[in-house]
Amino acid sequence: MSNRHFTLIQVEVIGPCRLRLAFADGAQLEVELSDIVRRYPTLTALTDPTVFATAAPGEWGGSVVWNGDDNLELAADNLRARAVEQAGGYSHELIWNWMARHGLTLDSAAEALGLSRRMLAYYRSGAKPVPRTVALALRGWEAEQQAA
Repeated sequence: MSNRHFTLIQVEVIGPCRLRLAFADGAQLEVELSDIVRRYPTLTALTDPTVFATAAPGEWGGSVVWNGDDNLELAADNLRARAVEQAGGYSHELIWNWMARHGLTLDSAAEALGLSRRMLAYYRSGAKPVPRTVALALRGWEAEQQAA
């Protein structure tokens, strides 16, 4: 994985279903996973504290893997998005989901938001954090579309 902001360099278990993640770009984030573990039957083994304690960076830092088992693996980009959202921020997935929900291309989404294509691409890729103003603009655009 070539994106430093999605490359894990350290994983620390800090509680039941809770990790502290250190990324190659210097970010250190905490993520709580109990809702994800409960939602997906393939992750049920992670409810066992002994298994959860085996969390480690996966190959190339692109994931967290437990017990060296590929079936117990979560992608680093998704974990970072969850951690950002749990901390009250807005993740790159917000942009992806908004664009998909409305069938927008990068060009049409940038135009709708009054942003440059390049800046929106940075937000969508996770290379730059999504500012609150952009997250609010997504909601405002949706409200305008519903009113039209």
